[in-house]
Amino acid sequence: QVQLVESGGGLVQAGGSLRLSCTSSRRTFSSSAMGWFRQAPGKEREFVAAINYFGGNTNYADSVKGRFTISRDNAKSTVYLQMNNLKPEDTAVYYCAASRYGSGSGRINEYETWGQGTQVTVSS
Repeated sequence: QVQLVESGGGLVQAGGSLRLSCTSSRRTFSSSAMGWFRQAPGKEREFVAAINYFGGNTNYADSVKGRFTISRDNAKSTVYLQMNNLKPEDTAVYYCAASRYGSGSGRINEYETWGQGTQVTVSS
C-alpha cells in the first residue's frame, strides 16, 4: 500500500522557489525521522535534508544549506521542503523517505520507506 506521497514539484526559473510536501499514511510517522533525497539523471541518489521525529533537529547537505528548509507537521503527518533560490543544479527527482530511527541523519541506509518521487526542474 502507498505510504508516502510527494507533491509540489514542477518547472521553475533559476532564483525561484518551490515547496514540496510529503504526506504519510504510516501510523509511525510521528516517531520517525524524515528525510528528503534527490536523484539527477545519471547520478546516485543523494541526501538533501532530514528532520528528527519531533522537528527539533534538522540536518542539511552543504549544497542546500541556507536555501532549503525542512519542516514537519505531525498532526497532518506531513513533511515539507521549502526550496528557495533554486539553481539549475537542483534539477532532480526528489524523494521523501521515512527513517527507521528518530534522529534524522543523512545516511541513506537508515531510511526504510520511500515515496514515488516528484520532478523538480530549474531552468537557467
